[in-house]
Amino acid sequence: MAKALNEFERFLQDEVAKYKGVMMPIKAGFLERIFKKKEKGENFHPNPDDEFTWSEIGPNYSIINDYHSLFVRARTMTPYVGSEALMVEKIHPSGYLILNGHHRWAAGMRAGFKKMPISIVNLTQETDIKKMIQNSKHDKRVTLDLDEVIFCRKEKDVPEKRLSFPFNKMYKERIRLGISALLHLFAKEGYDVWIYSWNYYSMEYIKAFFHKYHVNVDGIITGTKRKEKGHSEAMRRTRELFEGHYKETIHIDRYTVTRTFTGTKNFEEYPIAS
Repeated sequence: MAKALNEFERFLQDEVAKYKGVMMPIKAGFLERIFKKKEKGENFHPNPDDEFTWSEIGPNYSIINDYHSLFVRARTMTPYVGSEALMVEKIHPSGYLILNGHHRWAAGMRAGFKKMPISIVNLTQETDIKKMIQNSKHDKRVTLDLDEVIFCRKEKDVPEKRLSFPFNKMYKERIRLGISALLHLFAKEGYDVWIYSWNYYSMEYIKAFFHKYHVNVDGIITGTKRKEKGHSEAMRRTRELFEGHYKETIHIDRYTVTRTFTGTKNFEEYPIAS
């Protein structure tokens, strides 16, 4: 039995329908991404790929109520709780697509906020992947997960030397010791380096960050946390692009190195000593 939609959920469905087929991402400029600003509530658009807008799941009103209570209680504080920026992507024909912060956005609207702070990112699009593959000079690649393998996430992770000022203020993440040397080695051996991230980083941010460690990254795919709903065809095309270009892929995670060969079921797997 289908869930009955309330007024807010009908608004969400109307917004998704209004932009279906006409919405497309726009690359935000450096200054737009570097400086946080506030935008009017009507300039935000709910994300059709987020379960927040799905009729079978929808908003969690308990979370919205909690944020609303915090916003109302803290409006006189400086900075108030609502100052946490919404993660958004600039879109055509207007406004911003919400990537992270739907419940805060809904609570802010209910609390009467005329504007809310945003942080704009440029996520990897299918056209970006095509361009990166076209610019590739090799037929083999190595892939690593930014969040689980490259960045320090555990207490025992030993970091590379901290970047000097002012870059240590711009890039707060720490790379695990030895990662930059490892990527240099793969590049020397004729591998393209591809970095994946579950989080909403701008491609430009990641490329510039690695550049500070004198590492060239050939491919960057960010925002893989985006739901797969509606993206199966795009994912198939992307997979075919990789299979058509790379004959060999080495994937490194925290515990194993896996080497696969395109067009075969053959693979090699090696454990990483802890």
